[in-house]
Amino acid sequence: MTAISKANDNPSMQVNRLWIVIGTIIVQMGLGTIYTWSLFNQPLADKFGWELGSTAMTFSITSFALAFATLFSGKLQDKFGIRKLIAASGIVLGVGLMLSSQVTSLGLLYLVAGLLVGYADGTAYMSSLSNLIKWFPKHKGLMSGVSVGAYGTGSLIFKYINGAMIESRGVSQAFLIWGIIVLAMVVFGSFLIREAVVAATPASASGIRVKDFTVKEMLKTKQAYLLFVVFFTACMSGLYLIGSVKDIGVRLAGLDVATAANAVAMIAIFNTAGRLILGPLSDKVGRLKVVSGALLVTFAAVMVLSFATLTYPLFFASVAAIAFCFGGNITVFPAIVSDFFGLKNQGKNYGVIYQGFGLGALSASFIAALLGGFKPTFLVIGVLCAISFLIAVWVKAPTAAQVVSESSSEAAAAGEDGAGKDARGKEAQGKDGKGMRLNPQTKGI
Repeated sequence: MTAISKANDNPSMQVNRLWIVIGTIIVQMGLGTIYTWSLFNQPLADKFGWELGSTAMTFSITSFALAFATLFSGKLQDKFGIRKLIAASGIVLGVGLMLSSQVTSLGLLYLVAGLLVGYADGTAYMSSLSNLIKWFPKHKGLMSGVSVGAYGTGSLIFKYINGAMIESRGVSQAFLIWGIIVLAMVVFGSFLIREAVVAATPASASGIRVKDFTVKEMLKTKQAYLLFVVFFTACMSGLYLIGSVKDIGVRLAGLDVATAANAVAMIAIFNTAGRLILGPLSDKVGRLKVVSGALLVTFAAVMVLSFATLTYPLFFASVAAIAFCFGGNITVFPAIVSDFFGLKNQGKNYGVIYQGFGLGALSASFIAALLGGFKPTFLVIGVLCAISFLIAVWVKAPTAAQVVSESSSEAAAAGEDGAGKDARGKEAQGKDGKGMRLNPQTKGI
């Protein structure tokens, strides 16, 4: 049996995978619309008299809840199935946005637009992405690019849709209409998706069959922690830029506010381009080569932002490079996790590594506040990029021999411990002259 699905192996259960791709694209585009949140900050602050920073905190909560949800999406999928889980997530996401149209306090906004929306979005994001990759084990990079690219495209398109709705109908009505549209998109897309049942991970391009690691087994390998560091670095650089690019342009490059704001659209375009280009490229040249190259380019870009005298072209070139590499890295990583730890538990395993996304977003803000400025933060990101580049060049997937060796070592240690206890028991029995007998009723001494 191949690694895709029983449906593909049974002629009577053949599935047109194109519909699964289309369904995933629709779902991911709906989910990606939450990245238009920055459009709502100022209108909400103006309407309710809230501090802009307090209003913007909502999206930090959303991002954290999104990343946290990916830890549990695999177990929920096993229990309820892919269609029911995505449809339910779409309903919760849509309802959360619609309820946001009725909030009058920051606490309620944090609850519904932050925790509720973020958790639903992360659940559907991880389950639909992992499922699509499993359907195309020979084109994991391409399918990851399609899925994550659709997520970015949703953000780009709805930047204009939500902006127009806020301007014409007001921020509260925009929330209501946005929620209805997203609910319809995600639920409709879920009906086109079929679940891929993985039986055994196929041999990799090198001809080596990859072991299907459970989360517990994965966490016993050093590769899991090394990949987490690399992913954390990639997310930290991109998310910090996305959240601060307009201010960076004004303060470091001396641009006027309107010109610097153009960088927001540029990030969306190059971020999506990186997802669509570097994902398929990783299928051809190797995923870690793509990641190491992206980290090297990111390192060069943040060094330019830290030390160079920024002109208009230099600023936008650096921003575009970081956005392109960030989009590519988060696209390639789901496939890297399956290359290292197998397809069967890819969603659960990637959910653990994906916590680097949430931590990367929070860490960049804390470092910026601690060090007091953009340039020191970019220097820290540059150092992390250099370290992560070395990791990406050096790290190798755990081999079957390593897995067997580790298991044998644990078994041998357990055997030695048991033998030692047995010897000590016999020694004690010999000294006593007679052995202790077990009570057949209580199984005790």
